[in-house]
Amino acid sequence: MLLTGTTGLPAQKVHTLGDSTMAPYDENATVTRGWGMYFGQFLTGGWTSINYAKGGRDSYGGYEELWQTAKKQVKAGDYVIISFAHNDEKNGGMDGRQLRNYYLSIGDQAKADAVDQRGSIPSTTYRQNLAKIVDETIALGATPVLVGAVCRSYFTGNTIRRNGRHDLGDSFSVLTANGPTTGNKVAADDHTMDYTYHMKQLAAEKNVSFIDLTAATAELYESYGPTKTADLLFDGQGSTHFNTTGALLVARTCAKMMKEQGILSDCIVVPTDITVTPEQGDFGEAYRGQTLTREFTLSGFGLQPEAGTVSITASEGISLSTDKTTWQPSLSISYNASTLIQTFYASLTLAGEGTTTGTITITSGDRTLDIPVTATAVNMEGGTEVSVSWRLEKDDSYVLSGPATVIPESWTGMYVQRYANPNAKTVWPEWTGYDATRKMQRNLLTGDVWPADEIDDNPTRYIEFGLQPNEGNMLKIDSIGLFICGAGGNGMCAHVYYSTDNFETRTTIFEQSKMTANNPVAVQSQPVVNVAEGQRLLLRIYPWYNGSANGKTLCISDVTIHGKAFDSQGAAIRTVGLTEPGAAEYYDLQGRRLPQPAHGPGIVRCLMADGSVKTCKHIN
Repeated sequence: MLLTGTTGLPAQKVHTLGDSTMAPYDENATVTRGWGMYFGQFLTGGWTSINYAKGGRDSYGGYEELWQTAKKQVKAGDYVIISFAHNDEKNGGMDGRQLRNYYLSIGDQAKADAVDQRGSIPSTTYRQNLAKIVDETIALGATPVLVGAVCRSYFTGNTIRRNGRHDLGDSFSVLTANGPTTGNKVAADDHTMDYTYHMKQLAAEKNVSFIDLTAATAELYESYGPTKTADLLFDGQGSTHFNTTGALLVARTCAKMMKEQGILSDCIVVPTDITVTPEQGDFGEAYRGQTLTREFTLSGFGLQPEAGTVSITASEGISLSTDKTTWQPSLSISYNASTLIQTFYASLTLAGEGTTTGTITITSGDRTLDIPVTATAVNMEGGTEVSVSWRLEKDDSYVLSGPATVIPESWTGMYVQRYANPNAKTVWPEWTGYDATRKMQRNLLTGDVWPADEIDDNPTRYIEFGLQPNEGNMLKIDSIGLFICGAGGNGMCAHVYYSTDNFETRTTIFEQSKMTANNPVAVQSQPVVNVAEGQRLLLRIYPWYNGSANGKTLCISDVTIHGKAFDSQGAAIRTVGLTEPGAAEYYDLQGRRLPQPAHGPGIVRCLMADGSVKTCKHIN
């Protein structure tokens, strides 16, 4: 376990900006991991790491979204790691915004709408976007570090080919006065379309540090070869995203290269002994009776002896597993070739009130590491039940029960195609009791054609739902659920997130690639989310398709959000203005009280005979 913290020194931070290869992932939703999740384990001396990376972001999104969030937290003396290229390669190396504007200039709205507006030109807009982050980082008194994007494992034989190294020189597109041309090529020593080369040139121009993680990961992959690289380092979903081992190795490689170049050299430790991530087993908050699972990673490089065994034991009430299937109170982990990388899981059930504590102990020879474990049971007693549900069988109407304000369903870069499909044979989970006649909302992206090269979120394409407290109230959300699938083919992919800060940060509750067509998957999350007055709980679904396709739809239904409403101090609240059964209050869709029903859509709240309050959307 690394020694972290030196008394008397102010806490300082490394801020990481990047795409899905760096981003954080929910360990309970996917096996994919971003290398930014592990970079902080190599920091010491009071330094910590904050990971702002998000899937699908190019250098435009890096500056306009991620950096705008990060710079609010950046202080003088901090470091900012900047790593983009994967999504800058959209549109074959053309600038997506320039391409869209071209189609608008010739009056082709359909083609303009279909353009993925991500993507930049290596020698111009890519460098310009990075330069803005670099300049503003320096202006804040912090230190920027440009890091070449990790390679894709695109092998030809045992060599990572040119496009895997983010050099599109073998085949790229150019926007001319007469429209785009495709299939262009330049010589191997021509770096016109080489994103990493232009990042390195920018670093020299700005006199800032550059870490060639592109070359380093190419060397790493080639040392394993294509089969072992896929099996050991990647998540099984393609040639771009890591599993735990891959992400940890890349984070270690970046930290090692920074130390070798004198960047934070006194505050980076690249241990050869066994370490564990995370060092604290904080399971967070949950509800009484809920079972929680936490992922841990053991790692060691250059270990002595070259082969050995590590034992892991847990205190009473904590179970351990390496596969989330077989659970037991202890584990024995073997390693060879002086190298150990092993993920294991700990599970506990909250049986009582308050905080549950325990210990996980790791023993290797005469070395012992103790991981303190804590989990806190949340009390949801009191308060007024709040529930909103969108059936999505014939329209986007919803039913709200309890004192809260609904944020209606909305679409960005998408639209509803239809609800009924006479040819669909929807196969619902047996426990639902639904049959194939039960319809779902079928959504298409604007332009109808799913692009061929998408592997993650498109930040300009999503469906949103939400809920917010009424004035003077707060919400405690304890359940979010929906059904989701694709139709027309098995290639539909999606992420589902929620956020309480307008998606500056987000929490994953679902991630799946290549969903079976017309087979709805039940998504059910039990979060502990406090939504304060003035905040909104937003739920977003980000779809993409595995390969170019026409007309494939994203199907959703039965979106539900449940919790309880309290006053702003956390105490129970009463309904004001509804004193007799049958009495009603009227609101517009923004939650503003109306003296009487207004023409058009709105919200009505009625006091029922049993004392409960029912809230529904109405259309006059």
